[in-house]
Amino acid sequence: MQQIINFLLKNSINLLFLLLLGISLTFTIQSHSYHRSLSVTSANAVTGYVYEKINEVETYFALRSENDKLSQENANLKRLLFNTQDTLNKPPKTLPENVPGNYKVYEAKVIKNSYSSKENYFTINAGYDDGIREEMGVVSSLGVIGIVEKTSAHYSTVISVLNRGYKQNAKIKKNGHFGTLTWNGLNTGYAQLIDVPRISTFAKGDTIVTGNETTIFPENIPIGVIEKVYRDKTTRNFTLDVKLFNDMTSLGYIYVIENKHKEEIIKLEEETKPEEQH
Repeated sequence: MQQIINFLLKNSINLLFLLLLGISLTFTIQSHSYHRSLSVTSANAVTGYVYEKINEVETYFALRSENDKLSQENANLKRLLFNTQDTLNKPPKTLPENVPGNYKVYEAKVIKNSYSSKENYFTINAGYDDGIREEMGVVSSLGVIGIVEKTSAHYSTVISVLNRGYKQNAKIKKNGHFGTLTWNGLNTGYAQLIDVPRISTFAKGDTIVTGNETTIFPENIPIGVIEKVYRDKTTRNFTLDVKLFNDMTSLGYIYVIENKHKEEIIKLEEETKPEEQH
């Protein structure tokens, strides 16, 4: 206590000066609108800056939640699209989880992605506990990216379009001529549509989409556009270089497609094969 008293006595002149200065500044600000406006403006500027930074931090931490919401909304939209795109003269309808429809869509996220080898795969954060099964189609917001290869309880591996073992039925959108989508292992931005009939007509820039001779993907899902054309010297069929819509080196949120009628179709086709052989 004595030290405080000694400090006040020793600095009494300085403290009195600061007190009088504060009082004079208060009277000046209160009696002059310009000074009062200037002080309020300065305080508002500081407060606004602080609030802005707080908002930026809150926004940053809310991004993950917003991304999850957007992913779920996109999955619902894709479910609606896949189940109505080929149904003519019928109005679109909302498709909750358990209503009739050929396709069901699950949202997930890529947590590991390989693209520098000849047999590339990526891993997603959804497995059989989430409804994911082997041989389900996988797409992004831009189009086809792969097919589910293996599943565990909470994760799945997906064979990428950038895999030399990848094969998928695809077609030229404008005329419906089919081929098989593969990858030659050379360029991460391109796949190849092989065995396109020699009677087919097309041009650079034409769109390639999924065909209807598959139980994995719905028909007409985008894949890419024609970039270059080659002709097989023996069969005279075409091979098309397809520039992929997706950047396969940068994958984030994705969607897994379940064809609810797949097993029924496969069973029927297997039962039909012996009859065809007679």
